[in-house]
Amino acid sequence: MSRAISTVSSAVTRRRFSRLALAVSMALAAATVSAQPAWTDSVPAPQDTPYPGTVTLQVDASDTAQGIFRVRESIPVQAGALTLLYPQWIPGDHSPTGPIAMLAGLRLSSNGQPLKWTRDKYNVYAFHVDVPEGVASIEAQFQYLSPRDGGYEITDRMMDMEWSKLALYPAGHYTRGITFVPSLTLPHGWQFGTALEPASTAGDTTTFKPVTFNNLVDSPVYAGQYFKRVDLTPKGGAPVHMDIVADAPKYLEITPEQLQAHRNLAAQATTLFGSHHYDHYDFLFSLSDQLGGNGTEHHQSSENGLGADYFTAWKDAAPDRDLLAHEYTHSWNGKFRRPADLWTPNFNVPMGDSLLWVYEGQTQYWGYVLTARAGMWSAQQYRDALAMTAANYDRNREGFAWRTVTDTTNDPTAARRSGLPYRSWQMSEEYYSAGQMMWLAVDAKIRALTHGRKSLDDFARAFFGVDNGSYVTKTYTFDDVVAALDGVAKYDWAGYLHARVDAIDPPLLDGLAGSGWKLVYTDQESDFEKQYNSRPESPRHLYNFTWSIGLTMADKGQVNDVRWDGPAFKAGVSTGATVVAVNGQDYSDDVLKNAIVAAKSDKAPIRLLLKFQGGYRTVQVDYHGGLQYPHLVRVPGTPDYLSEIIAARK
Repeated sequence: MSRAISTVSSAVTRRRFSRLALAVSMALAAATVSAQPAWTDSVPAPQDTPYPGTVTLQVDASDTAQGIFRVRESIPVQAGALTLLYPQWIPGDHSPTGPIAMLAGLRLSSNGQPLKWTRDKYNVYAFHVDVPEGVASIEAQFQYLSPRDGGYEITDRMMDMEWSKLALYPAGHYTRGITFVPSLTLPHGWQFGTALEPASTAGDTTTFKPVTFNNLVDSPVYAGQYFKRVDLTPKGGAPVHMDIVADAPKYLEITPEQLQAHRNLAAQATTLFGSHHYDHYDFLFSLSDQLGGNGTEHHQSSENGLGADYFTAWKDAAPDRDLLAHEYTHSWNGKFRRPADLWTPNFNVPMGDSLLWVYEGQTQYWGYVLTARAGMWSAQQYRDALAMTAANYDRNREGFAWRTVTDTTNDPTAARRSGLPYRSWQMSEEYYSAGQMMWLAVDAKIRALTHGRKSLDDFARAFFGVDNGSYVTKTYTFDDVVAALDGVAKYDWAGYLHARVDAIDPPLLDGLAGSGWKLVYTDQESDFEKQYNSRPESPRHLYNFTWSIGLTMADKGQVNDVRWDGPAFKAGVSTGATVVAVNGQDYSDDVLKNAIVAAKSDKAPIRLLLKFQGGYRTVQVDYHGGLQYPHLVRVPGTPDYLSEIIAARK
């Protein structure tokens, strides 16, 4: 009895002690939590109220040798706490990529006296300052230090200048309510192109008309020593120009046929959408082997950067030509009509990218189509380009076993376009090309549902072509896209789209079959792919053995990518390795090709000598399928919608 009582008493004591220990633990945890600072910044939230006064922004871009942009701002203020922001979430990048680390030498002052500033503890893009009584304006001075190790933004002959990198702006207001008067000093003799309107010029300095900060950031400047402005204005349309800067005068020469093709592009785009959303549009176009390549959309202009010989090597440079059409389409799709979660009141509120398969995917679709309709690609070049895209989702789509197209819209923030070790498994912003293939399927489905009477052109005009002449952003949601498609042709578009962007292993090749074509492989490269692989100076330059051995090679034998679970991957080849020899012969593109061809009739594996991380090893790739290159061929007895899609409109 007493033993039993003793046991019960001990149990009760243990329970009491446990409760006491738990209470103490919880109290300590609460004390620990309360002692920790909140993970929030102290930046005022943006309000839709005008900022009092006008900010004066002066940029000196004359230091081409050291690549230093010198900035001076005069900011009207009131006494009290003020927060200045450096733009973080950059439109077109879809990610928080504002290069804050390149801002240096920041000094704030008022009436010639320095003001102390502090950076926000948790937000490196925010700077706090207390404005003294009686101070009506403060001056900010700093430098933007442009890249010096490639990806140059300024050379001794030209520059690509983005205002988002060169300005601080006051927090607490929508950027459309903050007015700037910007000015720019260039090297002597340089000319420039921009969507901004000049107000005056004094020496090498141009002052522009007052502009809201959101439109300033949306209006970059291309300038250079060798400059040419070309009129592309379509008949009856708003002015369109191509402002070209080049490494040398010879690269500015344009043949009449080339000029006409670019004029056709402006005409075909305005015909497609039936509207324009700009006062005037400027293709800002750099032709350079030094300045960094670029492709960024803006509402009344676009940044476009390709190799110096874009015009002079026209016959051999087809793979680069869709860039202008893509960025131009964004004036309608992305800038005027924009996903609701991508619109933000300022450049430091996070963007949502969930509908990039519309914003970028359909733009990728129209970029290819308009390039063909303009005659910048032949019909065969268009089909060859599309075949290469389709092949990616036929033999290089392993990542869709675990990711959806919608999930890849997170890539701009997650990966920020950094190199990936196994792209076919990780995937990389597939909303572009997978989105393109999906919109081809939508176009074919509309044509089938309406027996050829309607197409995706009708959607484009109804969805992007509204409010002609307005460039006030008009946002949309998934339901808006579905409703617009339903207005063209009744169908379960919500289910159709979800099955392609929100499902694992989506059907992405049905658009080919629906448009009367199919994907095949032969051992011969198309002329288009030969050009794609033969231009070492092109940013797209790769030796593509993806469809066969499962390797994509950069120049000099470096493995750019290994297809996940492909023959080379199974043999143990790693991205980043360098192929030194193939079957005992020094590596070259042709040596590897010959080995792949020989292995088709030889049971012996292909031996690759790899150099990686300072060591050498030999792997044996058991592949005997020969060279494989994608092509499109007609499906007999079906409507040829693909040819109709790329036919020029009148």
